[in-house]
Amino acid sequence: MEVILLDIEGTTTPISFVHETLFPYVLSTLDEFLKAHWTDQELQFHIQALEEQARQDQPHYDAPQIISSDPDSTRKSLIDNIQWQMKLDRKTSALKGLQGYMWRFGYQSGQLQGVMFDDAVQAIKNWTQEGKRVYIYSSGSVEAQKLIFGYSDHGNLLQYISGHYDTKVGAKTSSDSYRKIAEDIKTKPENTLFISDNIREIEAANQAGMQVVVSVRPGNAPLPSHNFAESSDFTTIH
Repeated sequence: MEVILLDIEGTTTPISFVHETLFPYVLSTLDEFLKAHWTDQELQFHIQALEEQARQDQPHYDAPQIISSDPDSTRKSLIDNIQWQMKLDRKTSALKGLQGYMWRFGYQSGQLQGVMFDDAVQAIKNWTQEGKRVYIYSSGSVEAQKLIFGYSDHGNLLQYISGHYDTKVGAKTSSDSYRKIAEDIKTKPENTLFISDNIREIEAANQAGMQVVVSVRPGNAPLPSHNFAESSDFTTIH
């Protein structure tokens, strides 16, 4: 085993942190944030991505459309669309990009701090010291991943992470995504261990030829019947 590929939510980080801290931060500060940063070029980039996503959604969903007119109307329609997407817990790149952008300000201001399981942090350090490479593959944007690890309650952990992948490489439930990641990091799938709490992701990685372990953490959804190895203490994984 040369490479460890880790999910975040329910694996390195409690699900409660995402759903009870990160998501509420976005929803509670959204209106104020949009007003404060409306003329920022980076925010406008994310707005354009959200507008394109809304156009793609229009034939398939009863989704709130984003109105491009005066700033107040545009902001209101943006908020309606973002709230709709987050209520459905969608994984669109446009939504994840905006969330990561907003979380950056929260982390930098000290309002947010990434929460990590103690054993996950120790295991990541152990694996690195053993010469293994550790990568992250999460539905959250690469920026959001780096923020959680960079501003964690165990300090800046980015020095232990060799790279990050999000859904731009492909869906986490598609075996092709795991093959692409293995190819990108120049290793064989069978030399990679993927750890996640999501059985569909575990099955996809397994189909791609990776070794797999199911993460068992407090607050995770009940697991369906399966035949994969499980772990609630990553320091026992070598």
